[in-house]
Amino acid sequence: MNEVVTVGLTQRQFDALVDFVFNVGEKNFRRSTLLREINAGNFPQAVSQFRLWDHCGGVVNAGLLRRRDAEAEAFDRDISAGMEAV
Repeated sequence: MNEVVTVGLTQRQFDALVDFVFNVGEKNFRRSTLLREINAGNFPQAVSQFRLWDHCGGVVNAGLLRRRDAEAEAFDRDISAGMEAV
């Protein structure tokens, strides 16, 4: 993550992304629109990208949906609060 994320993140945002990358894989993350939006500073648009990764075998998976919702919520929490990156 430290090699490909070029903008500052809060600890909570970093943690949410680590969880995401661990689940979807580094190669998928490197090619993702989620990473492009983050590096462009478009954090609100990035939040919506988490939820697009909720499919398994072409079908929405309830467990993945819960996981993506939790990651998106954690990533978004500091955006909504206006907290500075550390």
